Amino acid sequence: MSESVFGGTSSSEIPLLDIHRAELPVRIGISSCLLGERVRYDGGHKRDDYLVDVVGRYVEWVPVCPEVEAGMGMPRETVQLTRVDGDIRMLTKAGVDHTDVVDWFARQRVQTLEQARLSGYILKSRSPSCGKERVPVVQPDGATLKKGRGIFARRLMEVLPHLPVEEEQRLHNLRIRENFISRVFAYYRWLQLVTTGLTRESLMGYHRAYKYLLMAHSQEGTRRLGRLLAKPERFATTQALANAYLDEFNSVMKRTPSRRNHTNVLQHMAGYVSDRLDSRTRRELTRMIQNYREELLPLIVPVVMLRHYVREFDIAYLKDQTYLHPFPGELMLLNQL
Repeated sequence: MSESVFGGTSSSEIPLLDIHRAELPVRIGISSCLLGERVRYDGGHKRDDYLVDVVGRYVEWVPVCPEVEAGMGMPRETVQLTRVDGDIRMLTKAGVDHTDVVDWFARQRVQTLEQARLSGYILKSRSPSCGKERVPVVQPDGATLKKGRGIFARRLMEVLPHLPVEEEQRLHNLRIRENFISRVFAYYRWLQLVTTGLTRESLMGYHRAYKYLLMAHSQEGTRRLGRLLAKPERFATTQALANAYLDEFNSVMKRTPSRRNHTNVLQHMAGYVSDRLDSRTRRELTRMIQNYREELLPLIVPVVMLRHYVREFDIAYLKDQTYLHPFPGELMLLNQL
């Protein structure tokens, strides 16, 4: 299902999530078998119900099966990554080598994916074509080391280094899942920013909107980004500044937020509303944040309280903070942290 969740951007602000305002779709590339397509070597699939039934309501999938699309057919012999003369090859057990044809396909297909303006990609774990990491590689002595990366996945990540990429197995971990989806929507917003025209002002607006979410990932990383933007004259062009910013932004966002960092962010944001609250309400907000820190409540509880007070008191500095609206609330990811 294709449904965008953001409104338009201006040169100086990043909009809040609004699942009722349609614009460009959030596109995520995905291994076809995870959608239930029967493209596996045995004619089967690996349908992931959460991705299809929940995430699929808010994104447009772009399915790819490198092995079928490269012409390997179905059903087909299984393949495995095998080290041959220092190189990693994709071979059947009988020794038929499919490496070159799959790699050629990968190069061509990734070019089309680059044009599709993807906001993320979900790969099939352990696949010799799609696995992101720890793919088994058969060694010359017959031993198997889980240190490989699929032929297609390697090309994808080389050509699109900023694209958020994960494997479906790792997304079963709730913290990794929330972090990945957060990165997907951050990259979507970035693509929207690029579409409207990158300026130093719009780049500053993007950073301001992400300040507290970045702090939840890394306070030191957030400071590094601030120092980078504070001296734009070090860069010959706005594009060079944006490239450096995106490199560091991705580095920070890849770090899974800790409960301690979330608590620090919540306390900072509460500071903007506490002087407008009566003593009883102020104590209640403080208690909710402390309960979250002690793992007695999920993150969504203090976040919803802060959303309410930010709207009620019309606190401009916090209204556009993506920390409060990182992705569609219906995904219920903050309910699980």
